[in-house]
Amino acid sequence: MITTKTTNSLLAATAIALVAPGAMAQEYVAKIGHLESTQQSRHVHLEKVAQIVSEETDGNVEFQIFPQSQLGNQRQMTEGVQLGTIEATVAPAAFLGGFNSAVSIMDIPYLLPNDPEQAEALREGEFGQALLDTFDDKGVVAIGIWPNGRKSFTSNKPLADISDFEGQKFRVMDSKILIEQFNALGASAIALPFGELYTSLQTGIVDGEENPLDTIKSMNFYEVQDYLVVSDHGAMEDIILFNPTWWGNLPEEYQTVITEAFQSVVPELTAHKAAAVEDALKTIEESGIDVRVASEEERADFREKMFDPAAAAYKEMAGDTGAELLEIYQAQYDEVSQ
Repeated sequence: MITTKTTNSLLAATAIALVAPGAMAQEYVAKIGHLESTQQSRHVHLEKVAQIVSEETDGNVEFQIFPQSQLGNQRQMTEGVQLGTIEATVAPAAFLGGFNSAVSIMDIPYLLPNDPEQAEALREGEFGQALLDTFDDKGVVAIGIWPNGRKSFTSNKPLADISDFEGQKFRVMDSKILIEQFNALGASAIALPFGELYTSLQTGIVDGEENPLDTIKSMNFYEVQDYLVVSDHGAMEDIILFNPTWWGNLPEEYQTVITEAFQSVVPELTAHKAAAVEDALKTIEESGIDVRVASEEERADFREKMFDPAAAAYKEMAGDTGAELLEIYQAQYDEVSQ
């Protein structure tokens, strides 16, 4: 006798059989949110990672990328990864200090060498792993560090040499480390929301600011600034965060595929960012602003003045964990920069 239950089962089986193999749902799907636009380096290379991961797992892992804060601001996305409402985010380290004070080591000026290979050796070596490990008790899994450019200085007052910084007022994110960075130059630092920066430069509330060149271009800060020194003093690094439950449910081989995919695109990511910076610098130079590139000697002078005070502020904020991380960093930095 064919019961209603049997009929329903047969219909369900038939429906499954009629679904084409390519239409079957992926075994593991991850929604990944970030802040940048679809043209910027982070998004372009997240798409590349998604393609690599799909190919290497025979389509069993799918990354769905959501740019431009579609899943919320960075705090909301980070909390979403903790809670499991989204599976991952690629977050600027500078936005994670309130969540994990140890990551604020990235605010220290000239932390990473300018040489891309030396900087990548630090990211992928003992220092990078130790930094990722500091997220273990934060309800997320940190699997990698991505480069996302370097900061430079602009001002409405001359920046002909280091002595010109004395007495000037610079906008910073709300960071004791960055405040000490400017104090070390005899300048003062004022924490202001990013959305207020253009008007603050225009009206003289602050004399200058620090940002990557492509940000200075895209936000039109050069329109209300007279001087730029390409200092490359602040590394803008991204941390790749996954929800621990989602990550833990992955087969180990898929975890390896994902981790290696993020690492594999770093050279392309670095080149893409460099091209964007070069284009931004050309636009800024054509605007008539006074532009100069700091020499290696001047950068060394900047580092000598700013690094230790900023590192001291970091250790005060991050405690024993920060002190240990700085020791690991210094040992590896000395090794890779020889």
